[in-house]
Amino acid sequence: MSRIGFRILEIPQDVEINVDGNNVTVKGPKGELSRSFDSSMTIKIEDNVLTVERPSESKLHKTLHGTTRSLIGNMVEGVHKGFEKALEIQGVGYRAQLQGNKLVVNAGYSHPVEVEPVDGIDIEVPSNTKVVVKGIDKELVGAVAANIRAIRPPEPYKGKGIRYEGEYVRRKEGKTAK
Repeated sequence: MSRIGFRILEIPQDVEINVDGNNVTVKGPKGELSRSFDSSMTIKIEDNVLTVERPSESKLHKTLHGTTRSLIGNMVEGVHKGFEKALEIQGVGYRAQLQGNKLVVNAGYSHPVEVEPVDGIDIEVPSNTKVVVKGIDKELVGAVAANIRAIRPPEPYKGKGIRYEGEYVRRKEGKTAK
């Protein structure tokens, strides 16, 4: 059983957290995030330490306890440090580039695929085969990176496609191999 909900969360010096009932607002040097949580969870701040308490030992309250603690921890880390996901593009002629604020991906289709950036997300292209998605909301960064990867997921025979940096793609033999 996970014990994530019982972990205390130390609040960094430059981060400010406001708890209003079940709404939590976190302000930091990178920005501001706000989210509402289940009203059964009790969120307390004492001496720069945030704790989340659950009312009972029911399965629902146990799951909400750990989830609430993790989400608040991600909010604090996001406004303090930020999150980023890197993607690699592999394949002959596959590349990405920024045109204005749009990401344009050539991934073997008859047309280039354009990706509009979402508010609060920065997309960088350090080289034409690498894309970096940055932001303060971990959930949004992961969703945008997954949408870019979904343009052309890596295929198992030649390994061509868009993959997360460091992702292992299990390769298969072709039908001619015996």
